[in-house]
Amino acid sequence: MEMMLAENIRKFRKERSLTQEQLSEVLGVTAGAVYKWEAGLSVPELDLIVEMADFFDTSVDVLIGYKTKDNRLEATVRRLQEYRRQKDRSGISEAEKALKKYPHSFQIVNESATLYRAFGIETGDKDLYLRALELLEQAHLLIAQNTDPEISEQTLYGKRAEIYLGLNEWEEAVELFKKHNAGGMYNHLIGQTLANNGSTEEAMPYLSESLALILGNLACTVTGYLNVYSDKEDYASLEAIIMWAIDLYSGLREGDKPFFFDKLNCGFMAVLAFAQYKSGQEAEAQDSLRRAKELAIFFDADPSYDESDIRFIDRIEGASVHDDIGPTAMDTIDNVINSLECEEIAALWKSVKG
Repeated sequence: MEMMLAENIRKFRKERSLTQEQLSEVLGVTAGAVYKWEAGLSVPELDLIVEMADFFDTSVDVLIGYKTKDNRLEATVRRLQEYRRQKDRSGISEAEKALKKYPHSFQIVNESATLYRAFGIETGDKDLYLRALELLEQAHLLIAQNTDPEISEQTLYGKRAEIYLGLNEWEEAVELFKKHNAGGMYNHLIGQTLANNGSTEEAMPYLSESLALILGNLACTVTGYLNVYSDKEDYASLEAIIMWAIDLYSGLREGDKPFFFDKLNCGFMAVLAFAQYKSGQEAEAQDSLRRAKELAIFFDADPSYDESDIRFIDRIEGASVHDDIGPTAMDTIDNVINSLECEEIAALWKSVKG
């Protein structure tokens, strides 16, 4: 509840064109007392509040003025999230109040644990970390209530492991990460933690698998952006993100050998030519198609689908690279050009290819 008494005393007094001295005479107090009330430095006694309400021809409720918080469960969860986003430490006391009101709510317990963990990370306060651990254990018991697809037992264990890292108990953290590493979701943290603590040989397979996963996910993400910007006809953004992706993947070449991302970049260059053509850069579009053709010839002469040919990645046991963008790099360009359904680019590609 937020009190508005100070503001309302001042507002009602000014509406009646009274000075602080005049109001003090009416109430039989000093002018200094009225000043402190309006400044929020003190609060009048209840009998004086009643007397003022009568004098101002209003109710005590209106004079006090208050805004009641929405304390329903969903609103409370959102409020705790906002405390965390704003880095407002008063959220800790709010979390404890919420836990008393909703002690068996997964949402409240989990969000409170997240808040304690966030403030623990920022301050290194051991007590905050320990309280977060306690709440995460409680959240595990309530996981059946969870309806958020981004939260699972694995993610809760991951949060616990990150808290162990904050407590400098890295071996316990790594053990927990490894036990709940579904789909390699914690490879990056396992690799980083091992490398940070001198276990570099053990770290490399995890780092390699993490990087391979990131690069694959990034390719899908960039492709999604290409479709979004193409549909919006935002060709400047389309060109910008493709050039960024091409530069990034090109930087992963090991030596002067062909590698899988050459094939991917052939497709990206075809889309780049489309973006450039649509932006009125016909010469640049033709140059991009020429570069795509040269890269396709280079890759198809000695194609590589070996992940260890990618810079920074060691051989990953049991790994293999597959794609659906075409049997060859040249086929990839053809497929992308056809998917763009742009007669001008198709004609330009036919000219460059021929």
